[in-house]
Amino acid sequence: MSTAAAPARTLRTGTVLADLLPASRVRDVALVLGGAALTGLAAQISLPVPGSPVPVSGQTFAALLVGTALGARRGFLSLALYAVAGMAGVPWFAQGSSGYAMPSFGYILGMMLAATVVGALARRGADRSVLRTAGTMALGSAVIYAVGVPYLALATGMSLGQAVAAGLTPFLIGDALKAALAMGALPAAWKLVGRKG
Repeated sequence: MSTAAAPARTLRTGTVLADLLPASRVRDVALVLGGAALTGLAAQISLPVPGSPVPVSGQTFAALLVGTALGARRGFLSLALYAVAGMAGVPWFAQGSSGYAMPSFGYILGMMLAATVVGALARRGADRSVLRTAGTMALGSAVIYAVGVPYLALATGMSLGQAVAAGLTPFLIGDALKAALAMGALPAAWKLVGRKG
């Protein structure tokens, strides 16, 4: 009884997916670097949105996935590394851009905060079921927009209403699709791990 129940209990008490790998500083460094690289690669999946300086890209999905899988601290560090390297000239922001003098930079700042929030929630089991994962992804997206949209307004001189129309509304359907992917992938990963445990 105790040998079969112990792994399941361990999976439910404050762990994120990355914690299932053998613990070491090398693991943590590799996870942070990998999370930044994944976000940079996903950002290259990018399409311009007519009438908006903000493209549709895979970086928001990657940022939320990184935060959820790695936890708050490593998720934040991954997105901070992604931001700092991009500011320093690595062309891995959406559409191969870099630097910080772009109207969409606020979304990158929002992703750092969102990765932290979803990572903290994942540590409390928010990525274990479809409904909780949906709520976690929705909250993470809201955090990104809460930083990105006002930044867009300030950077471009748009009114807040114009910034919402250009920097939020066109992306809602895509965000719903990204949330649906996460709703399937994260709980399935936990089920798979539970079976192997």
